[in-house]
Order: sequence, then structure tokens, then C-alpha cells
Amino acid sequence: MAKRKKWQDLTITDDYMFKLVMMYPHICKHLIESILHIKIRELVYLENEKSYKNHYDSKGIRLDVYVEDADNSRFILEMQVRDYGEEELGKRARFYQSSIDYDFLAAGHKYKELGGAAVMFFCPFKLFDGNRRVYTFRNVCTENKEITLKDGVVKVLLSSAGSPTDDIDPDVAAFLDYMNGKITNNGFITEIDDTIRSVKLDGTKEAGYMTFQMLLEEERDEAVEENRREIIRGMLEHGISIETISSITKVPEKDVIAISDEFSSVHKC
Repeated sequence: MAKRKKWQDLTITDDYMFKLVMMYPHICKHLIESILHIKIRELVYLENEKSYKNHYDSKGIRLDVYVEDADNSRFILEMQVRDYGEEELGKRARFYQSSIDYDFLAAGHKYKELGGAAVMFFCPFKLFDGNRRVYTFRNVCTENKEITLKDGVVKVLLSSAGSPTDDIDPDVAAFLDYMNGKITNNGFITEIDDTIRSVKLDGTKEAGYMTFQMLLEEERDEAVEENRREIIRGMLEHGISIETISSITKVPEKDVIAISDEFSSVHKC
């Protein structure tokens, strides 16, 4: 099990701290505007099953930032701390974008009312060829790349490990530098760094982090236990003796017997 990171050691690349910082609307708004080169009138945080609860008091929490602007455009920002590989990362972005559309339509809106949708992943590792720091994807016609499908969807993958280029917004470049631990005299980054320092002095937020970590550990323990139970059920199904199962899995015989009794009662039904 990964060691729990201390509260005072959290940085912007820790998804929990990233979420807390992005809960400041003017910071989140400016970052989105700088990445997408758009203007946003106002942001609304969408609190539903995709977003956290303010005190992290429920399980199954996802740490993405999920917001909507005044023009019905929706945005997901996430700090991708794990390198899942290009294929899974692409499908993850696809799933997030489809979730945005589903939520919008489930709220009673019509197709013609669909606003824009943007998914932004911040990655502290190299992406694709490693030659860039920002990769923007839109639906482009294969036969004529000058034609773009007007579906309002954009996916942006940002890498702090990519090679710097001159074609990205200075504040975005400074943010990626900040992900690498480099603090510049950029005003936007200075504000973010000051915000993190202030957040770390907030005992309530620190307590929320500890609660969140405990919930994660509980979920991991439950997942491990369920996986172990499934393995034992499979061994029982193949006629392996309780003594042998206990020896192999290091689970006490009395617990294997209890699982066996559950397994037998289910099959009797």
C-alpha cells in the first residue's frame, strides 16, 4: 500500500490539492481561459456523482473539477497522477466527455441546447512523442483536414514533462513549470502558490484530507477483501478442500468455512 502523503507535503500535482486550489473560481476560470483561449463570464461548480462533497464524507469520490459556464459549456479538469498509457488516457478522456453530455441531457435539456464540452488532463509525465507540452484534439475530417466538425468538443492533454514551445499561453507554461516545482515571478503562479500556503494553514481542510485518506484506505481494504473472497469462492467451486484453501490464502479455516457456508446457501437458492 502506498504511504499516505503528509498534508504539508502536498503540491499542485497531488489531485487533492489541485482540487482545492481549483475551487477558487477566479483561479479555475483563468486557467481554463488560458488553455482554451476563450472568455468565460461566470463558472458554476457542478456537485453531483462525478464531483466530491465538500467534506469528503462519501465513498466513490472522483477528484476531477467539474464546472459549467454561463453559456452551458462544461469543463472537466483533472490532475492525472498515474501514467495509464496513451490508449487508456484517450478512452478516459472520451468517457469524461460522454459523461458531460449525458449529465446535460439527463437534466432535461435538448440536443440543440448542448453547450461546449472540454476535458483537460494535467500530466506530470511525457505524452506521445514528448516533443510538446500541450496537445489539443478536435474532431477533424480525415479527407479534408480544413473541415472541423462543429460539435463543440475539445480535449486537451497537458504535460509538464514535455519540451517547452513558444506557442502556448505564458500562464499555462508557468503552470506546467509549477507542476515541476519551479516557481517563477509569474503573477498567476504566485497567487496559486500563496493559495496553497494559505490552504495548508486551514485545519478544517487538513482534517478533510485525513478523512479522505481514511476513506480511500477503507475502499482499498474492502476491494482486497472482496477479491480474496472471490478467489476463495472459485477454489471452493473447484472442489479444493477448506484446509488447502486456508494454507494457500493464509485465511483462517473458520473464515473459509464462513465463506463456504455463504457460497453453499447461494447455490441452494
